[in-house]
Amino acid sequence: MRHNYTKNKSIFITLLLLVFMLSTSCAQRPEISIEPQASIITGAERTDQYLPLLEGKRVAIMANPTTVIGKHHLVDSLLKLDVKIVKVFGPEHGFRGNASAGVKVNDEIDEATGIPIISLYGKKRKPSKEDLADVDVVIYDLQDVGVRFYTNINALVRLMEACHENDKKLIILDRPNPNGYLIDGPILDMKYKSGIGMFPLPMSHGLTVGEFAMMANGEGWLTNGVKCNIEVIPVLNYDHDMPYELPVSPSPNLNTQLSVLLYPSTCMFEGTYLNHGRGTYSPFTILGSPDLKDSYEFSFTPHGIKGMAETPLFMDEVCYGIDLRNIDIDKIKEKKQINLSWIIELYNAHPNKEKFFDSSLSNQMGVIEKLIGSGLFRDQIKNGASEREIRESWEPELSQYKSMRLNYLLYP
Repeated sequence: MRHNYTKNKSIFITLLLLVFMLSTSCAQRPEISIEPQASIITGAERTDQYLPLLEGKRVAIMANPTTVIGKHHLVDSLLKLDVKIVKVFGPEHGFRGNASAGVKVNDEIDEATGIPIISLYGKKRKPSKEDLADVDVVIYDLQDVGVRFYTNINALVRLMEACHENDKKLIILDRPNPNGYLIDGPILDMKYKSGIGMFPLPMSHGLTVGEFAMMANGEGWLTNGVKCNIEVIPVLNYDHDMPYELPVSPSPNLNTQLSVLLYPSTCMFEGTYLNHGRGTYSPFTILGSPDLKDSYEFSFTPHGIKGMAETPLFMDEVCYGIDLRNIDIDKIKEKKQINLSWIIELYNAHPNKEKFFDSSLSNQMGVIEKLIGSGLFRDQIKNGASEREIRESWEPELSQYKSMRLNYLLYP
């Protein structure tokens, strides 16, 4: 009888949630203009699977603006259903997504809900014992984009470690990986481990966050090889090759579907003396430098944009280079490879090659070895290595990773 009661109550709550979703009007962030993927049902939308796990519990949620059911934030939706949310953990960019990349975020009280927000991208990077003392169960629900240097997976592992240390269960509401088809790049050489690469993954890893969490547990990537008690609520009607257009931009500088799909290839330009669209409303889709004036006709001028890039490289200078905004993304996806031709072309065109990878020139630049995950790449580009030669240097580790990955897949 208890089982039937819980099941019926869960169905009733799900119906209430649907009514709530239809009756309210706007999301927390501007949406990418796309048609919804009606066939895909995210973990967050499968309330019948996890609401019974929250009944009578004090809940903490790691969340940001992508933490949505339909057009409504999960936190707002669950509060409407009388789930007792005692705090929110905010990752990079903050809970409401109004902080620029890499900018520290402070604790605060959410104005909309009155819930304490504990920043995990400021003075600390994982919840403390005190943070979890009044929590019974933790939820993780962040949209990822499937690349090693996107820091949500780092936040997930730290949360897993904190949950293990404090004997808390972690529920992961899984979401599709928009770059799930792509498994490419060198496996991170751990001597280049950093905040933008903490695990021996290729640049584009082909996992959802639920699959990644299972891999992190199974491969002993948590500190001291501990394992977190996780429960993944899977996505329905999804496979890794399926196109998935994000309903909410995952971070301020991934503000279009095209930027998300180009990100595995264009993020490497953060380690070059080129502007990759930061300081414009087309980040990760345009590439250029003032030094390339004599080589390219296309130009753009970066400016400081609050919440996106306050002090971009070459701010207020005209940059010349490559415009990828009209590229045929289907042809890119057909190859199932990170694009290396753009960085080879721009290096060859650059008149001051000694500057190209010199991260001492600007605090807006990263170190190319940390982004790529390999100590070979800089010299390969400088010495004129072909794409084929560069890719050959990624083996056999990349193929070994692909085989290991099969042990943790939840989806075809």
